[in-house]
Amino acid sequence: MKLLAQELPSPRAIQEAPAPGTNKDPLIARNLQKEQYVGIIGLAIALVAAVGFFSRRVEYAIVFAIVLSAILIAFFLFV
Repeated sequence: MKLLAQELPSPRAIQEAPAPGTNKDPLIARNLQKEQYVGIIGLAIALVAAVGFFSRRVEYAIVFAIVLSAILIAFFLFV
């Protein structure tokens, strides 16, 4: 109960000083982005191939959904 009774410092008193000369967030792995995209695309292809092994209709439905999604994303990004 003592914790609830304490006053919080004002937002002006709390300031974060960025590291000098660094504007990059150290928690974001920027060098791995290309490899991540390649891996995600590879997993998507493997998923479609695995599903297609069992059912051609489901494979066609997944491919159609992916293509339609890509077209809609491109359309809304450039409009």
